[in-house]
Amino acid sequence: MALTILGLSGALSHDPSAALYIDGKLIAAAEEERFVRDKHAKNRMPYESAKFCMEQAGIKPSDVDVVAIPFAPISIFEKARWHYAKRYWYAPDRALDAILMGNRRYYRYKKRIQWCLQQLGFDLKKVKLQPVEHHLAHASSAYHCSGFTEKTAIMGIDGKGEYATTFFGWGENGRIHKIKEFYDPDSLGGLYGAITEYLGFEMLDGEFKVMGMAPYGDAAKYDFSRLAKFENGELIINTDYANVIGFRRYKENGKGYYFSPKLIDWLGPKREGDIADDPYIHYAASMQALFEKLALEMMDYYLGDIIRETGKIAFAGGCALNVKLNQKIIAREEVKELFVQPASGDAGTAVGAAAYISHQRGVPVEKMEHVYLGPSFSNEDVIAACARHPNKPAWQKIDNVPERIAKIMVDGNPVAWFQGRMEFGPRALGGRSIIGCPSVPGVADRINEQIKFRERWRPFCPSMLDTVAPQMLKVDHPSPFMTFTFEVNEGWKERVGEVVHEDGTSRAQVLKREYNPRWDDLMLELEKLTGNGVSLNTSLNRRGEPMICSPTDALNMFFGSDLQYLIMEDVLVVKDGMSRHEPSFLPARNTRSARFI
Repeated sequence: MALTILGLSGALSHDPSAALYIDGKLIAAAEEERFVRDKHAKNRMPYESAKFCMEQAGIKPSDVDVVAIPFAPISIFEKARWHYAKRYWYAPDRALDAILMGNRRYYRYKKRIQWCLQQLGFDLKKVKLQPVEHHLAHASSAYHCSGFTEKTAIMGIDGKGEYATTFFGWGENGRIHKIKEFYDPDSLGGLYGAITEYLGFEMLDGEFKVMGMAPYGDAAKYDFSRLAKFENGELIINTDYANVIGFRRYKENGKGYYFSPKLIDWLGPKREGDIADDPYIHYAASMQALFEKLALEMMDYYLGDIIRETGKIAFAGGCALNVKLNQKIIAREEVKELFVQPASGDAGTAVGAAAYISHQRGVPVEKMEHVYLGPSFSNEDVIAACARHPNKPAWQKIDNVPERIAKIMVDGNPVAWFQGRMEFGPRALGGRSIIGCPSVPGVADRINEQIKFRERWRPFCPSMLDTVAPQMLKVDHPSPFMTFTFEVNEGWKERVGEVVHEDGTSRAQVLKREYNPRWDDLMLELEKLTGNGVSLNTSLNRRGEPMICSPTDALNMFFGSDLQYLIMEDVLVVKDGMSRHEPSFLPARNTRSARFI
């Protein structure tokens, strides 16, 4: 009998998602936001994502043995609830609630998941619902998906789960052992999020923007050490300034923030607008420096011996997507390999909860080699979407897609690249991407200003052949998921200037051909034309929108931006009027009379 486990996350907060394991193989995984077209899908159920996973596997609800959820009841006899109550003494309603009704959120979570399962056709009397502690799910998503067979140090750092904010432990022979947890409000991820809000960005997405802004500033100009400290094995956030609730919150236009008016008194007004300017760029740099310092101190304190023993680390939680921290970790001599769960945020806990239960039941899960786990669409699906679309797109089915698209890119054009199964997690990795030739000056600014409508200082990433990486990057470390930044070698900074950040680094995807051959073929064609087997790569979406899922989504974005070329499988879509600008190698597009209807 096959062991079928459905992981469902985010039913009570944000980033709901679903993941399906059958006999230890990850069959499908997807975020709800992609289907409902609502960024982070706050307060939604993982309904469409669960439905997709089961359809992808060709199974019915009755075939599912266990539904795993990354949220669990926390005992009153554990430290977590008492710590919360003590540290939030100034909000007695919250403090007392944590002690007296501390699992209220879990029961709400469970009830909402049960409702969702009923909508999907599950019989609640027959399916087993298995809770997994949030940070244990993060830990599992890192360790069990890493493929590491040696003793492995495990880190989980995010905003908050039930009460825990940080996890340190180790894994061996498939078992996870907890060493230490920190609890709300002592959250390094929460502090980064609070400063993100102060810098004028939304939590959940803005943290990446702060990280992207930091290289423009000088961390030495401002000392942020008063915000947090790590001493005697304990992380303590200064709740005079950040990670605050209730009356301590700074309020503006009826909205409460996770920082206090004291932060405003100290640093000045909250940043507004899109410009990265003084002093806010220095604040971003100082926050990033403090974050790295404390994270590394905690890692050394709790995991140093294990790392020195085997050199293997598995990392998850939202903070694991801080690529600058990851760069610092892999630069250490004692670190042999760092596996970062590509969906490190809360969406990835659907994978982690399911993987954890699979191991509990004696079925190890496979190493996570790729993230192409979402829906795919055929040429027929694409053509049908073109036929239905109100803008009546001009399309043409073409041969030799990588060669033709590479020529369009080298001619200076960004291209929307829609191929195969959609990625799971926040990174575009060659399934749903906007791509450009990184040796063409100005292509990055054009994508920011005219296509993605985002801040001009936001960086772009390279995807590259595995033969190029040793030449371009100073550190040799596996990087299939864009979870690390690397220093770029001299000479290459000029060759692919559009994907080198302000500090001389790049957040690279190094390709493994077997998981996306067409993506690899595109790099080979670019190498033939430019000498650089590298593409600029950013997610196929506009600012504030989820990554594109379906051909219709892609067409909507295409006609809502300055994109001129969209390739979906073998179908090339071009804007009206582009024929007079088309390179000579491109055959004439279909006329309207010949268009598929």
